[in-house]
Amino acid sequence: MKKLLILALILTSVGASAQSASFGIKGGLNYGATGEYESFSQVSGDFVSSFEDGEDKTGFHAGMFAQFELLGIFIQPELMYTELNTEYRTFDYKLSKIDAPVLLGLNVLGPLNIKAGPSFQYILDNKIEGSDLEIEKVEKDITVGYQLGLGFDIGRLGFDLRHEGSFQDNFAKGGDIASDSGFQIDSRPSQWILSVSYAL
Repeated sequence: MKKLLILALILTSVGASAQSASFGIKGGLNYGATGEYESFSQVSGDFVSSFEDGEDKTGFHAGMFAQFELLGIFIQPELMYTELNTEYRTFDYKLSKIDAPVLLGLNVLGPLNIKAGPSFQYILDNKIEGSDLEIEKVEKDITVGYQLGLGFDIGRLGFDLRHEGSFQDNFAKGGDIASDSGFQIDSRPSQWILSVSYAL
């Protein structure tokens, strides 16, 4: 909570000193996958494990943003609801979360800009579909990744293409203790994000 209050104070001070400020709504599609799926079991007293990468699938996101500009440099905090889908060999993994990226951007050529920064992720729900496997909540409710990409503004409309990655793993586990078998999935995504925004 203290970190969130400090962040809010910083953004408020930036907004107060900004030459221009805008607020708006945005949404779009994301294409990618969560991290590695590891399954393990005990065979003749030894643990045997196998690993599988998920197949990229399309999800969506929607939310709001603010942008505070000073001398051609801007800071853009966002609050987004995101749904991710990842296909593994025997099931689909569904993840819903709140993303709060805080991006530093630079206007480089006319309507073109570049931006990058940390992205805070808060997991709302995760579940497995198409299988009898049951999964627990993720180990950490909040993790930090990064986003970087290009933007293109035409009047009130904006278009963004970004890549999101992670700084740390965040596993969700499941399995059957009685049979000494189980699995874990890294919930942090690697994905491309395509967004359309409208400044109010």
